[in-house]
Amino acid sequence: MPHLRRALASTVLLATVTAVTAAPPGAHANGSTVAARAAVGATAADTSVAVDVRAGLATVPDTAIGVNHAIWDSELGTPAVSDLLKNAGVGMVRYPGGSYADIYHWRDHTAPGGYVAPNTDFDTFMAGARRTGAQPMIIANYGTGTPQEAADWVRYANVTRGYGAKYWTIGNENYGNGHYGTAWEADDHADKSPKEYAANVVAYAAAMKAVDPTIKIGAVLTTPGNWPDGIVGAGDSGTWNQEVLARAGSAIDFVDVHWYPGGSSAAEALTKPEQIEDAVYLLRQQLDSRIGISLTETNVGVGPNTQPGALFLADVYSGLLEQGVFTVQWWNVHNGIGTVSTVAGHTDYGDFGLLSSGNCTADGTVCEPPLNTPFAPYHALSLIGSFAKPGDQLVQAGSDNSLVSAHASRKANGDLAVLLVNKDPDHEHTVALNYHGWSPTGQVPTVDSFTNGAAGITRTTGGTAGLQVLPAYGISMVTLHPAAAETGLPKAPGRPVITTVSDRTAEISWPAATPGSKPIAKYEVFRQHGGASEQLGETTGTSITVRNLEPGRRYTINVLARDTAGGLSRASLPLTFTTTSPAAAPCSVRLRDTNDWGNGFVGEVQITNNTATPVNGWTLTFSWPTHWQSVSSGWSATWEQTGTTVRVTSDGTLAAAGSTTAGFVGAYSGPNVLPAVFTLNGNVCTTL
Repeated sequence: MPHLRRALASTVLLATVTAVTAAPPGAHANGSTVAARAAVGATAADTSVAVDVRAGLATVPDTAIGVNHAIWDSELGTPAVSDLLKNAGVGMVRYPGGSYADIYHWRDHTAPGGYVAPNTDFDTFMAGARRTGAQPMIIANYGTGTPQEAADWVRYANVTRGYGAKYWTIGNENYGNGHYGTAWEADDHADKSPKEYAANVVAYAAAMKAVDPTIKIGAVLTTPGNWPDGIVGAGDSGTWNQEVLARAGSAIDFVDVHWYPGGSSAAEALTKPEQIEDAVYLLRQQLDSRIGISLTETNVGVGPNTQPGALFLADVYSGLLEQGVFTVQWWNVHNGIGTVSTVAGHTDYGDFGLLSSGNCTADGTVCEPPLNTPFAPYHALSLIGSFAKPGDQLVQAGSDNSLVSAHASRKANGDLAVLLVNKDPDHEHTVALNYHGWSPTGQVPTVDSFTNGAAGITRTTGGTAGLQVLPAYGISMVTLHPAAAETGLPKAPGRPVITTVSDRTAEISWPAATPGSKPIAKYEVFRQHGGASEQLGETTGTSITVRNLEPGRRYTINVLARDTAGGLSRASLPLTFTTTSPAAAPCSVRLRDTNDWGNGFVGEVQITNNTATPVNGWTLTFSWPTHWQSVSSGWSATWEQTGTTVRVTSDGTLAAAGSTTAGFVGAYSGPNVLPAVFTLNGNVCTTL
């Protein structure tokens, strides 16, 4: 955190649609759909949500649900707070608190230049973590500390006290030390470059693991699409992430990133979770496959302790965990009153905490609710704690309504939980739920909801498996039972890997599944596609060549095992890959980002005619992967953008085997995934 400030139940308005019937149990074998059939007078669905259990995402770890503790919080580690966190399902707590970590000295429990509350020392923190049932994530002091100080902390924690603290991060937001022009993070090193940080990460890791080789070391990186991602500092040969990973990648076990996506309004802020998949994708492209990802700070910029904060939290935790991030941590447990406003009809205290600090504005005119009163995001966190329990398999869900997001979780007992987030502040939405690879019973579902202004979560039964009504600005978790017991099925195959990939094909292999009560007959390969997967092929072996793919397209696939009785296993963990461009083509294109400033860049496109015939007049076409990318201006050709498609035209001549170059200024407000496919006069080019 750059600043300290980043520091009776209501009735659920779920309408029961009695005239709607779900299809009979067992009538929807693998790949089928349960559709709501509305009789006369029943509410018509305006939103369609598809859930596909064949599209497996990540398995929820026990560290998934996290929060931040801070040494300036006098409630840190108290039984009341620890019990509230336990009840919400928190499995990881971070200490000693954002930027304070880089001025904190654990041995004498001091933070020169900052405030340390009484009874917030490390042992008090650990007592609270144990009462919560959570693992600690500890930030070693990089800014004003030393490798020896960090190693001594490991010794005290794990040798002297036997705490078994596994996760240790070296510093907090250390790119905010002034190297890129903005300074909020303490850093006593004369050299504030990422090269120096990387060298110290290696030294810290060596000293700390010499004490306890079992610990995991994390390094601070930037989140793609968030400052200073993309920027190359003075004297550097690459971005912060590139420099740190090139020098310290072999010494670390995970990376630590933060995400404050902003937004000038609640409506804008609530669109930001759609950036998660691309952000994590870009980050993983930079990492060795053994390196994990932790996101240890996030919050919303508008309505942090009212309903926008709750909706944002539900979407962000779900989205990040789906992408395999091993812990997501809210900033903060307590933070204190800020700018008071009215948001969605309720008082927002500008407090980035989950729980009320019980304090007042400086003039005493407005006071928060009593100490430790849960704010709206706490209730959303509690829903997430039920939705994504350790061991649950998250599966893909898709919505055709931008104001309704959907997530799904498959439980160990076969139940399916569907989390629906209605980001429309003014209107309820009626959702038709469709299931693929799984069939619900006709039993009325259990629905846990948190609505705008409610004092807590309400549980009821209502709607059907096929139709649910979502209250405006509400979060609902619908829990359904399977039509048939899931016994005797094969285990999921191992995670698939890519052997070879081209522009049109991909060779994929996977570890064999363990049979259940029947022998395995075959394996089926599915491509994830918005909650309704497409089957790409099947085989009796443990490898397959998938054909008819599109060049430069990102694919995420799962493998499932089917036994001789027709029983289908759970999905493997996903494999994501991108097809290449053609190896040989009449043209080739090279796109370079020559100068990036964090929300825009100068791009250079080099186009080569690979034929023996001149090209008189040319049109280059490409599409941005996201709607938040655009061309602001261009030169050496005519640049036009419609939607996400860019056309670059010239009446010039491309000589045989000749090249030309054109440039543009690009803008982006999220992860900047560069286009992978270019066509020249209708021909797909080789991308260099």
